[in-house]
Amino acid sequence: MGSSTAVLGDVAITPITDEPVVSLPTTVISDELSGDREVTVTSADRVLALDMSGSLAATVWALGLGDRLVGRDISTTFPGVESLPVVTGSGHAISPESVLELRPDLLITDGTIGPLDVVLQLRDAGITVVFVREEPGLDAPAAMARSVAGIFGMEGTGDALATRITQELDTVLGTIAENAPSSRDQKLRMVFLYIRGANGIYYLFGQESGAGDLIEGLQGIDIATEIGWTGLRPMTDEALIAANPDLILVMSEGLESVGGPEELVRLKPAIGLTAAGQNLRFVDMADSQVLSFGPRTPAVMDALARAIYDPAG
Repeated sequence: MGSSTAVLGDVAITPITDEPVVSLPTTVISDELSGDREVTVTSADRVLALDMSGSLAATVWALGLGDRLVGRDISTTFPGVESLPVVTGSGHAISPESVLELRPDLLITDGTIGPLDVVLQLRDAGITVVFVREEPGLDAPAAMARSVAGIFGMEGTGDALATRITQELDTVLGTIAENAPSSRDQKLRMVFLYIRGANGIYYLFGQESGAGDLIEGLQGIDIATEIGWTGLRPMTDEALIAANPDLILVMSEGLESVGGPEELVRLKPAIGLTAAGQNLRFVDMADSQVLSFGPRTPAVMDALARAIYDPAG
């Protein structure tokens, strides 16, 4: 059994309303590393929503506010944003010059891209900055919908979007549960492995990364949680061999960086000693999608489940 790719493509996002009503000013809490900060938003005509996975911009779009977006990060690629200028580089670093050229009045971010000093400089330049942080996981998309909507004074619209996302996700998760093995001894043991071959980086995603929610939603056994692996830490050969996953989830660019499944097993013999390595059972998905936890999460889960349980379908 070989590897498979969870092909999702650039999923179109349907706005929850065609006639959004923004009600400003609003006063919201910006969740910053230095602590909560009260921020008053007085103008939101020109908006940037920037994060590692493009989920904040996707949420703004899903709220019906896509026409207010004036730029994007490199992870924001869904249909409709192609013509927006990109303000982040390949390393997800924000270009302050590119941002200032767009004259945004509101920047929404979650701290996953930066550097932080650049974001603070943009605030000093007069741009209203709001940090929205949601704990990664399957509850994050609905929570993000409400948090982002609150910035625009659109609480009712945020509730409606959160409800839609939750209903879509519940439907997908229900279908997965109906078709995946129900007995624990038949469930697939899974890990999420972060790879960057050029730098020799092999990290296991553990608790607090959202990978556990993903795996459990896919009706797998999350090995990282089972062994108490927290956060994102370097993989040890001993830990991986002891965990003995049946299937390894990876990001597509990471798998490409080592030359594919066969080369990964050659480079990391410990992986070849696991059931996943022996069967070359890897499932990869676009980096900007697999742990995005935004409005596209139901589609992400559906694509991953099909790749795992029906790779020939």
